[in-house]
Amino acid sequence: MQYLSQIDSPKQLKRLSLPELEVLAGEIRQVLIDSALASGGHLGPNLGVVELTLALHYVFDSPRDKFIFDVSHQCYTHKILTGRKRKFLDPAADSLFTGYTNPRESEHDTFLMGHTSTSVSLAAGLAAGRDRCGDDYRVVAVIGDGALSGGEAFEGLNNAAELDGNLLIIVNDNDMSIAENHGGIYRNLRELRRTGGQSANNFFTACGLAYRFVEDGHDLGALIRVFTEEKERQRPLVIHVCTQKGKGYEPAERDREAYHHLHKPGKSVAGERGDAITRQVLLKKMAADPSVITVCPAVPRNVGADTAFREQAGRQYIDVGIAEAHAVSFAAGMAKAGAKPVVLDYGTFLQRTYDQLMHDLAINGSSAVILSFTSGGGISAMDAAHASMYDLAMTASIPGLLCLAPATKGEFVEMLEWAVDQQEEPVVIRVPNRIYTYQAGRPFTAANRRQFQLVRTGKEVAFIGLGQFYDLACQACSLLARRYGIAGSLINPRVYSEVDETVLQELAASHRLVVTLEDGIVSGGFGQRVASFYGTTAVQVLSYGAEKEFTNCVPLSTLYSRYRLEPACIVADIARILQAQEPERTEE
Repeated sequence: MQYLSQIDSPKQLKRLSLPELEVLAGEIRQVLIDSALASGGHLGPNLGVVELTLALHYVFDSPRDKFIFDVSHQCYTHKILTGRKRKFLDPAADSLFTGYTNPRESEHDTFLMGHTSTSVSLAAGLAAGRDRCGDDYRVVAVIGDGALSGGEAFEGLNNAAELDGNLLIIVNDNDMSIAENHGGIYRNLRELRRTGGQSANNFFTACGLAYRFVEDGHDLGALIRVFTEEKERQRPLVIHVCTQKGKGYEPAERDREAYHHLHKPGKSVAGERGDAITRQVLLKKMAADPSVITVCPAVPRNVGADTAFREQAGRQYIDVGIAEAHAVSFAAGMAKAGAKPVVLDYGTFLQRTYDQLMHDLAINGSSAVILSFTSGGGISAMDAAHASMYDLAMTASIPGLLCLAPATKGEFVEMLEWAVDQQEEPVVIRVPNRIYTYQAGRPFTAANRRQFQLVRTGKEVAFIGLGQFYDLACQACSLLARRYGIAGSLINPRVYSEVDETVLQELAASHRLVVTLEDGIVSGGFGQRVASFYGTTAVQVLSYGAEKEFTNCVPLSTLYSRYRLEPACIVADIARILQAQEPERTEE
């Protein structure tokens, strides 16, 4: 590559002429395509901001000047220009860096990002702090039009209008979110594009912000000129830049949703996926009952709401934009009116809805259903911002919210069908990432929804495996029997918002040790509630799950080993505890 091979920092970029920068843009675009096809990643968003990112680094002085890429789906060119091109050139190095901005990787990354609509608030705070501390660096937020549907983006823009220092807010408008955009603001953005930014109806100026329009966000010369003219401005300014998602790669230009993010080739979950089962059940329910409504906060494809689903659902599918908190309150309102809403969201994004789950849903007893999908399988290692292992403890802490974790396909279908039909209480169901088809207790019913299932009665040791970790409990239980001749009991709890005191009390009579396994953090989790029940008894509790930590670029297998989430490790721990108990039993 003629120019990319020479670039390891933004300083080197500034030596190039405009024609050379345009050649470099083509080289970067090809690297992005090759890398995504080989290793997966966010292709469409990054192809759309190659020229924009080159212009930013050409005009501004990173890392002194601060860039904040909203959600950082579009940060790959930034990473390439700041010493991390190896991630995109060498498939073996892909796992050494995340696909998101991360200050631990580079001084050019201001914040670790991964959730949407936060950039303007962060940038406004950074600018305000800079001015209070007497610094003079420049602050630039880059936010996509899709992220403008998130409530925090509105809050940030509203507050930014009252600042009087340097702050540039670049709206990267490709007329697309992860899927199509939804919301009233997009009518205004289209009007601004149609009129070249001249429409009197301007959302940004109505907020009190200065505004400038760039019609072609792939014209490097125009971008450099505008950024140069505005970089010293001492009041907040929105620069509205029109780009094309997937620019330069025909398949990504044609199918912008499918090429938003590509999975690594060959990476798949064995057996049926939770999103596929969700899709089947909801289509059946919606066909039979027009009051069943699917609500999705803008992440449709991977939670079962692909294009075919949306077309078949018609008016029974509502995309509320990237607005998780609104989605929950919206569903609570629908349920109160007699509808049967089902919200589809990732557990990592459900974190943003804690107050709505408590205040609008649970306190009011609105019978909406929340499906929490496990991004990366719950305990996740490669990206701290997207680990779906905190929602378990979070949702279980809310009174009046029934929280369920199916272990098998049959249970998931039974839980979802019951939850949609009932109108008694709000329900959260953790959608399993791995689907098992064997039987794990009696069929799920309304009558036993709060009962643990004692699948196998044994002695000495009881294994309680929650949700998709029930299979790990089965493996450990079998290994304990083979290795030490101890036939332990096996429990599938199904419910994690409470404990079944009847079953736990029965176990206390014939078991010395209870082992809990959960696909979430141990701190504040299911296992600690079980341990609390046994606190004044002689029964010991050994709880397995994730530690309370953020992790990046750690293979999942390494984390499982660290947390001892392997049958051999679990059985070794059990043997050690039972052996330590023997002297005490002898003395008794």
